Formats: sequence, structure tokens, C-alpha cells
Amino acid sequence: MKGTKAAGRYAQALLELALENNKIEVIEGDMKYLLDVNNVSPEFQLLLNSPIIKSDKKIAIFKTLFPQFEGLSFSFVSMIVENGREKDLPLIAIAFEGLVKAHKGIVAVTLTTAVPTDAVTKKVILDKVQKEVKGILEVTEKIDKSLIGGFIVRIGDKQFDASVANQFRELKQRLTR
Repeated sequence: MKGTKAAGRYAQALLELALENNKIEVIEGDMKYLLDVNNVSPEFQLLLNSPIIKSDKKIAIFKTLFPQFEGLSFSFVSMIVENGREKDLPLIAIAFEGLVKAHKGIVAVTLTTAVPTDAVTKKVILDKVQKEVKGILEVTEKIDKSLIGGFIVRIGDKQFDASVANQFRELKQRLTR
């Protein structure tokens, strides 16, 4: 929990710096790249979590790993390492991505269905969602055969469950009362 709160504060500070310097897209790309490296490289994760490797050595390694980073991005990463928070860099990058999307008015929507939906059905569902949400929808589609039919729409911590499996659960609860 502490790491998540700190990551959110650092991400907010980075967003403010990016906006102030008009470099949001470049820094967003740098943070995505850092996250990609973290997701594919167990060695990078070991580097972040190693208490044995000193901060100046980690910064030198980062300079080699990320030569394309914008100066502001690299300075920020260096400051994080100097403060001993390098293990939080992936969380900071994730939080930063969320803050950038919110700043741009992008709303993440997950549409889960039992089978792939056709374009017409998908449009009808998303048009109804768009009426309830201000912003640009960024839709992620998932398939979950356990739904049997219908769909689930998730926006942040809110969920609308119109699946057949949910209707069966509700019916079972009503019948067993």
C-alpha cells in the first residue's frame, strides 16, 4: 500500500513536470518503454530490487539501457533511484499512464463477452456507455466463456453485469430465500 501511494505521488509530480515543460507525449513514451522493459526482463526486475547494487551504479546502468530517454525523464528516474525508490518505478510508470489518460479525457472500458461480438452489437453497447461517460472510450475486449451469454462492462471500479451467468446467480438467490 505504501509503494502504491508513493508511486501515485511521484507519478503526479512527473505529470506536472511533463505538462509544465510541454513534453507529455515524450515522457509518456519513455515511461511505457520502461514498463515494457520491466515486463519482459527478469534481470531488470532484479536490478530494481537489488539492495547490493549502489544507486550510482544503477543510474549508470539506466543510462546505458535508456539512452533515448528525454532529459527530464532520465533526471526523474535518477532522482527516484537516488531516493531509494527504484523498485517503485514500474508502479510509477503505471500510475503515470493512468494520470495521462485522465488528463487527456480517455476512459478505460473493459467489455467482456462469452463469444466475440459483432460490430453492430459492440457499437450499441458502447453507444450506451458513451452516453453515461464523459470522455473518449478506450475499449479492451475480453472473452470469458463462463458468462454463457450477455456481457459485462467495467469502467474503473464500476461494473454493469448483463451476463447470463449473473442472471442465473440472481435467480438462484431468489429461489433459495
